[in-house]
Amino acid sequence: MPTINLTTEQFKKDVFDYTAEKEWKFAGKKPAIIDFYADWCGPCKMVAPIFEELSDEFSEEIVIYKVDTEAEQELSAAFGIQSIPSILFIPSEGQPMMSRGAMPKHQLKKVIEEELLKTEN
Repeated sequence: MPTINLTTEQFKKDVFDYTAEKEWKFAGKKPAIIDFYADWCGPCKMVAPIFEELSDEFSEEIVIYKVDTEAEQELSAAFGIQSIPSILFIPSEGQPMMSRGAMPKHQLKKVIEEELLKTEN
């Protein structure tokens, strides 16, 4: 499954409605990653194909979204995005984690496996 371009309205419906809720409450059914990017950003262009690969590899377990910070300024401001790429990791339960800057594929896979797909024993 390819990465999904996410608008502010879709985010409020599918991820979290920050205009209606004060406490984080994830609306998704599977863990998610949100890549905040811009078309002119060199590091963003470097990680884009990695997110596509990861979206294919983990298509059954997670959803990977992309947010164009130029087009979705309200959403970017809501998360205080000041540098890109910024990557939001959202587990099914618990608080999301923000990472700033490009990450290599092995590091992204490690976060997916250890943080997003971890199971309680």
